[in-house]
Amino acid sequence: MGINIINDPFKNKGTAFTAQERKELGLEGLLPPYVQTLDEQVKRVYAQFQSKTSNLEKRLFLMEIFNENHVLFFKMFSQHVVEFMPIVYDPTIADTIENYSELFVDPQNATFLSIDDPDAIENSLRNAANNRNIRLIVVTDAEGILGIGDWGTNGVDIAVGKLMVYTVAAGIDPSQVLPVVLDTGTNNEKLLKDPLYFGNRHKRVTGAKYYDFVDHFVKTAERLFPNLYLHFEDFGRDNAANLLNKYKDEITTFNDDIQGTGIIVLAGILGAMNISKQKMVDQTYLCFGAGTAGAGITKRIYDEFLQQGLTPSEARKHFYMVDKQGLLFDDDPTLTPEQKPFARSRSEFQNADELTNLEMAVKTIHPTILVGTSTQPGAFTENVVKEMSAHTERPIIFPLSNPTKLAEAKAADLLKWSNGQALVATGIPVEDVEFNHVKYQIGQANNALVYPGLGLGVIASTATLLNDEMISAAAHSLGGIVDPTEPGAAVLPPVSKLNVFSTTVARAVANSAVKQGLTRTQITDVDKAIEDTKWTPHY
Repeated sequence: MGINIINDPFKNKGTAFTAQERKELGLEGLLPPYVQTLDEQVKRVYAQFQSKTSNLEKRLFLMEIFNENHVLFFKMFSQHVVEFMPIVYDPTIADTIENYSELFVDPQNATFLSIDDPDAIENSLRNAANNRNIRLIVVTDAEGILGIGDWGTNGVDIAVGKLMVYTVAAGIDPSQVLPVVLDTGTNNEKLLKDPLYFGNRHKRVTGAKYYDFVDHFVKTAERLFPNLYLHFEDFGRDNAANLLNKYKDEITTFNDDIQGTGIIVLAGILGAMNISKQKMVDQTYLCFGAGTAGAGITKRIYDEFLQQGLTPSEARKHFYMVDKQGLLFDDDPTLTPEQKPFARSRSEFQNADELTNLEMAVKTIHPTILVGTSTQPGAFTENVVKEMSAHTERPIIFPLSNPTKLAEAKAADLLKWSNGQALVATGIPVEDVEFNHVKYQIGQANNALVYPGLGLGVIASTATLLNDEMISAAAHSLGGIVDPTEPGAAVLPPVSKLNVFSTTVARAVANSAVKQGLTRTQITDVDKAIEDTKWTPHY
């Protein structure tokens, strides 16, 4: 009995078990005699963490603590959020994904579902849940992990890491979450040839068989866990939007790559509007990188134009998308359904044949907002930035690609080339930038500012759907936090106050759900519902 408790991260307290608990639970002799407090454990383990010499070593150490003791892990994480975020999640998580099989020690409470054995889905979910009340699943097929691509079963770390952030940021109970990977094969030749790879060793299954498998998973999960919030993560470009469109009006679901990134970019733009005192509907929006994330962001900003009173035809005039072939035109047969609404007619431009790169597009269009999701390092050149700055007083420039080596520009360069006028957010954490005796705070367009609070609001309110009104409420709740009077103010709030802003987002989302009558149960006090839902790490 005692050994089982020590080996259960949901129950283990390690050296914090009291003498009475050790006697009652059969732990006598299994632990050193001194009883530590949780704070003493945190101090000891954090000192061990600091002794590690690389970020990968630090992450592997933290995963050991997570596998052994959830309370200790999350207590320490909550005290060192800024320091731990890039270790636990992006960018260090990319290293563990790329070396998952080689580094494998523990499955970390994850569920592995194989397209080669769909009949095992129900038993697999039951086994993983182990009679826990599952309220949140993060599921991935890891075909489109931003910045690194297709990593098959290795991508389970994405689901695990995402759920860790849900807990530390928004207090989602770790006993009520489940990471799931859908193994439908991989097109990554390196993995297929790797003798240590744990996943299915065949090409990705596509078409009807793929969608039937996903549907089987969704229906089974919804039946087993009737109060479920289902978060899709890092699905490939061809499938992500299809799956979101299929389920968004049927179940409480969310795709972070399409919706989450869109929310945080919208929040950043709203923050920029607070600083510049400009109007959203006066902006000209250019997205560089028209994949799943780029198209999802563009759609979210477009929807905001509609909510601010423009008609669809009026709003579309403000939007342009550039990809590897240049400006997207409506006669391009390779356009995805998500790109088509924002493709332009060649007849609009006398120089249409010249619009084959970002610089020419910027010179022709004169955007006031430039968002990068291209993973093309250095794409936002000095010429591009100076051209933007020549036509708008406060250019809004968001190089969002990550990790660092894939960023479209450095924040310091953007401020230098725009003479301090650019309103900047990045996809990676960036230190403050000094320019012309002003300290500029650089907002990080980190989805972690949004999706944990979004999930908390949905779960606390028992929402039956997550719709555009709730998503818009989340973005506005973040965008309104900016202090426009502060010189060099960031367009987004800092990650250091993640738990505070997650509650802000949750409150906005829950209030919207209640106002729309989209809750399973009657909620009379949103704040109480949120506080009652939160979990705090303590013994």
